[in-house]
Amino acid sequence: MSDAVIVESRGPAVWIRLNRPERRNAYDAEMAAAITAAVESADTARAVVITGSGGSFCAGGSLQSLSTPTTAQMRELYRASLRLFDAIRQCPRPVIAAVGGPAAGGGNELVVACDLALAGRSATFGQTGPRVGSSPVTGATNVMGVQIGEKRAKEIAMLCRRYTAADALSMGLVNAVVDDEDVEAAAQRWVEEIALLSPRYLEITKVSSNIWWDAARASFTNGLGMLVQAVGSADMVEGASAFLEKRPPVFPDPQ
Repeated sequence: MSDAVIVESRGPAVWIRLNRPERRNAYDAEMAAAITAAVESADTARAVVITGSGGSFCAGGSLQSLSTPTTAQMRELYRASLRLFDAIRQCPRPVIAAVGGPAAGGGNELVVACDLALAGRSATFGQTGPRVGSSPVTGATNVMGVQIGEKRAKEIAMLCRRYTAADALSMGLVNAVVDDEDVEAAAQRWVEEIALLSPRYLEITKVSSNIWWDAARASFTNGLGMLVQAVGSADMVEGASAFLEKRPPVFPDPQ
């Protein structure tokens, strides 16, 4: 898994590149742990930048095993996702999402977790949960509502639509949109701007601004507990199978 996450120092920042382009940088539990470790070890940098390779940002948690899931597998993946998002929020340095390409599912929640986000013009955003037999309980059903408004957040989380970078900017999901080829250069310019500021007072500002994330934290664990109880359900298996088979899902009727 060593090549799944590429970590490098660029001047005052640590850059973390998700590097599984064949699956649009979707992460399994091991890859999520590697990203978490990279974030946690970057506390002496001035900033952290998370980006993706191969024209994608992140497709969230890998669905490869969801058509035949086990409770242990899914609990591990869910917990790894939450540890990753918590690490971003608890990192004393500003964490920037540099989004080039699709940010879907947990990848969209990764954007929610980051302090700042910029996107290339061809980037797309959206949640996938109810379409693939899951629910985005670690950011999209709670904190995203604070960021962009409850009604719009519910639209994104429930309807599983795709949104352009311009849409994401207008609703407040990202801070800026730039030409695709300028994403990394723009992120580096933000890093250089951050490097001129006080790390001590940036950390105070970040910790203080985490109030809504901290308030929603109990809902994350409650939601993940409910997801674990739904492991192996007909809805989960059908959603994941349809995704992998590239066909529309046919879910059971409401009970």
